[in-house]
Amino acid sequence: MGIKSFLAKPFARYISRKIYNESRNALFYQQYWFNKIVSTAKDTRFGKDHHFNDIVSYEAYTNSVPVSDYEGLKLYIDASLNGEENILWPGKPLYWAKTSGTTSGIKYIPVSKDSISFHINSARNALLCYIAETGNSDFVDGKLIFLSGSPELDKKNGVYIGRLSGIVNHHIPVYLKKNQMPAYETNCIEDWEQKVNKITEETKAQNMTLISGIPPWVQMYFDKLTAATGKKIKDIFPNFNLFVYGGVNFEPYRAKIEESIGKKVDSIETYPASEGFIAFQDSQQEKGLLLLTNNGIFYEFIPTEEFFDENPTRISLKSVELNKNYVLILNTNAGLYGYNIGDTVKFVSLHPYRIIVTGRIKHFISAFGEHVIGEEVEGSLMEIAASNGIQIIEFTVAPQVNPDDKGLPYHEWFIEFASSPENMQLFATQIDEALQRKNIYYKDLIAGGILRPLVIRKLSPGTFIEYMKSEGKLGGQNKVPRLSNDRKIAEKLKHFITEYPSK
Repeated sequence: MGIKSFLAKPFARYISRKIYNESRNALFYQQYWFNKIVSTAKDTRFGKDHHFNDIVSYEAYTNSVPVSDYEGLKLYIDASLNGEENILWPGKPLYWAKTSGTTSGIKYIPVSKDSISFHINSARNALLCYIAETGNSDFVDGKLIFLSGSPELDKKNGVYIGRLSGIVNHHIPVYLKKNQMPAYETNCIEDWEQKVNKITEETKAQNMTLISGIPPWVQMYFDKLTAATGKKIKDIFPNFNLFVYGGVNFEPYRAKIEESIGKKVDSIETYPASEGFIAFQDSQQEKGLLLLTNNGIFYEFIPTEEFFDENPTRISLKSVELNKNYVLILNTNAGLYGYNIGDTVKFVSLHPYRIIVTGRIKHFISAFGEHVIGEEVEGSLMEIAASNGIQIIEFTVAPQVNPDDKGLPYHEWFIEFASSPENMQLFATQIDEALQRKNIYYKDLIAGGILRPLVIRKLSPGTFIEYMKSEGKLGGQNKVPRLSNDRKIAEKLKHFITEYPSK
């Protein structure tokens, strides 16, 4: 055991106890952050426009501050980007985190001096909770890699701009810098394929013990390593024993990644966003992610079935219920208010508050009133794939409203397989039946002859890499949308179809 791993254990116990105590007093901390955010921002332009001086209760806040998305705050964000001070938060932001938006193009999310420490410490705390629970700290002595965007930053009106992962890279503690891979110059490479090739060369002979990143891009890294060495990951990195991931549901990728590694390794799921670090997996034994209630964020929730209503129900943490889908709304100590980040979550525990991310509020299929959501689609596919020993690389689903054969419309599933089913039609039927069990509206449409059962399109190897490359979104923090209510993605993927279902 090295000195770092030895010292990590008492520190991990201290941090773990602190987080446990915070989780037991979640509502106290939520009230604290509500008061703190409102009082600190009362003299900003947004605070004055929304009468923060008069807000003394959550009810008053919801009456004064509307739920909004990026477009709703863009007027304030643009003023702050142009160098004006005291717009959304006192002074200027410390950074602008640049993200790719589906409707707004590039988005610029403020990161303040008050919020940056929560972005940094939360990732650290996830690892410390793991050490405290398992006693495994050996990975701290080896090489660590965080597959992320470039750490190079631009500057505008005195404020640095970059991807959140690049910003965070500048705040990695000194004691971990020598362990960090890849080299800074390699991390700055913008072309993702070139970057992964370089990372592969730099790391294949290293003692890698922790690997972190979004699962599809980690899989790409693993594929490159195996192609370069002819070995499974466990034989390239015999001391690799911890995988940290976030950004997407891991289950569709699990079988393929574990097959690439050649053994099971512990994993930690995190839920970071440019808007704030929301949750992480604090236990290998418990389901869900611990909601971080003392993290510079005051949370609100809207039942998903009401979200598009004129006056949806809007509640704070104390009123949430188990196993109900909510749209997550953030109010942060960087200057976001009533902000819809687009994610839907479900509580799997209230003591403490633990969540799972169930999808995106804009990623659904309801061309016929079925309102099928990501959790249902992913759950159906993974259930049937696991029972048949099928490995999925990536997939997306879209409605086919006007089939070429003039028959009933259907849901069209575009799937890139690592291992394909022997009977594709049977596989599709099993998934369709699983989806009907999860969504009564979809079942009624099938039974009523409004929809026919889903159709699977098998895609050629490497399809989704080529698709993301064509969209300029290969690598980094970019993800393939799993569900679309239109045909934009489907039309681009049609050219990669290798197999049509038998008639």
